[in-house]
Amino acid sequence: MLEPSNNSELPAIPSKRYFTIGEVSELCAVKPHVLRYWEQEFPDLKPVKRRGNRRYYQRHDVMLIRQIRSLLYEQGFTIGGARQQLSGESAREDVSQSQQVIKQLRTELEGLLKILKS
Repeated sequence: MLEPSNNSELPAIPSKRYFTIGEVSELCAVKPHVLRYWEQEFPDLKPVKRRGNRRYYQRHDVMLIRQIRSLLYEQGFTIGGARQQLSGESAREDVSQSQQVIKQLRTELEGLLKILKS
């Protein structure tokens, strides 16, 4: 396994349209076989395939790979957890929990206000 490092230590993404798997491997500090595996595990990661099944990644793919790398190597998520994080399911759960806490606080504050008015 690669040593975890911050995204700030990764090289800047050059301004070009397509990147080969070798270039992406260097840009994201992830081996090519890991990239191919991630393509199976993360539905949003779909490089363009051309002649001879050669993969060509676009800039948004490179940025997604860096995000996946960060979730897995730096933040300690599992593949399933990273997939869920990227899909936003956990964000929706967080919003729901926050709304419940806000409702509870509001009820308590209204109760305090009644006490103070009397």
